[in-house]
Amino acid sequence: MSRSVLLRAATLMVAMTSNLAASVSHAAPPDEASFRALLKEMVETDSSFDSGNCTAVTEKVAAQMKAAGFPEQNLHLFVPEGHPKAGALVAVYPGRDPKLKAVLMLGHIDVVNARRADWTRDPYAFIEEDGYYYGRGVADMKAQDAIWIDSLLRFQAEKYRPLRTVKMALTCGEEGLYLNGAKWLVDNQKDLVDAGIALNEGGYGELDEKGNRVDQTFQAAQKVVMQFTLEATNPGGHSSLPRPDNAIYSLARALDRLSRYDFPVQFIDANRGYFTKMAKVVGGAEGAAMTAIVANPQDKAASDLLNTSPSYHSMLRTTCVATLLSAGHAANALPQRATATINCRVIPGVTTDEILATLTKVVDDPEVKVTASRGYRPANPAPVTDKVLGPAIKMSAQVWPGVPVVPHMATGATDAVTMNAAGIPTYGVSGLFRDPDGNGVHGLNERIRVRSVMEGRKFLYGLVKAYADQKD
Repeated sequence: MSRSVLLRAATLMVAMTSNLAASVSHAAPPDEASFRALLKEMVETDSSFDSGNCTAVTEKVAAQMKAAGFPEQNLHLFVPEGHPKAGALVAVYPGRDPKLKAVLMLGHIDVVNARRADWTRDPYAFIEEDGYYYGRGVADMKAQDAIWIDSLLRFQAEKYRPLRTVKMALTCGEEGLYLNGAKWLVDNQKDLVDAGIALNEGGYGELDEKGNRVDQTFQAAQKVVMQFTLEATNPGGHSSLPRPDNAIYSLARALDRLSRYDFPVQFIDANRGYFTKMAKVVGGAEGAAMTAIVANPQDKAASDLLNTSPSYHSMLRTTCVATLLSAGHAANALPQRATATINCRVIPGVTTDEILATLTKVVDDPEVKVTASRGYRPANPAPVTDKVLGPAIKMSAQVWPGVPVVPHMATGATDAVTMNAAGIPTYGVSGLFRDPDGNGVHGLNERIRVRSVMEGRKFLYGLVKAYADQKD
């Protein structure tokens, strides 16, 4: 898309939003065409590691915001040294009371690589079909990024004056290949992104097989990623003279023991809140098991039933799983070394040393060395208080009456890991409802319902205002 078209789209956005009232509950719904144009531009600007460029996305967004009248001095573009494609954008919308901590809208703009040959449609074309938007990143997480940008432009157009400053940080590198932009901003521009609360991806609405809304999750914590290596070594020798201390066999026995080990059930506010609330939503034997496990984490019958769901199993405890194997050096030689990579997703608050000690005990073999090789800095999750959860519950009830908001602990990781460790309480909430199959996130033919995006736009616009006008 040409720069002139971009400017016309930005101008159209201002015109369409200029008559909005300050309160979302009393405002006439703004025309969606300009928002759709914004989302289309973001999806069609490839920001994958193999073929894309995050800096191109941030430059286009900044240009649109300038054209829409957003003050240039409140737009901050950063391109980290040595990483020309990992650009970040921070936008600041000043509040009336600079003493109050800001609200930060956080989003990553990089996407997972996609191969055209594997997709039904061009992954970097924004396509609307049968009630869905298709395109790489449309669900993870450019729709939410577009909502953040759109909200600031609407604030600007309607001359909204929040009590607290509202900030937006669009970063690169969350998917793990580019330099991590959130960490770079925390390390180099902490004052610029500092906030009393940050809203991020991670929480989303859940739909059933018929498209009915089940619940909306509010990500209050996420597991900590830790990585370990199991290594067995011995002198090896000729394969015609087998010996009992084969490094591959030693490693295989250790992995078999690990495969049969379950870490104990462990609760923090986030997963306790999830199982407590979901028990009423799910009902039946599964709901009863949720109630029972919260009351007694050692309840084996409840644990066994819930463990049939990989999601529930992982939310209840730390998990460690083998993900990579390497062994041997020749087909006709006994192996001198065999190694396995163990990827752990750890309940927040548990240290690397504790997991290392557990793995060593489970392996139970002096011939197999267990070492810690990688891990995020453990950080306690942000607290789940009425001040934090209340606005989301209230705003959700306006948009989706009767749909419960459920605290949640993500089994994966987002940039909240970096933000929480830096003292910026970060929560995942989007209002974007996903289908049971996950909508192709990180996979093929990524998509999201048009209805979900537009309802999420309304929800997040009101939610940011609710936080921005909190007095304390």
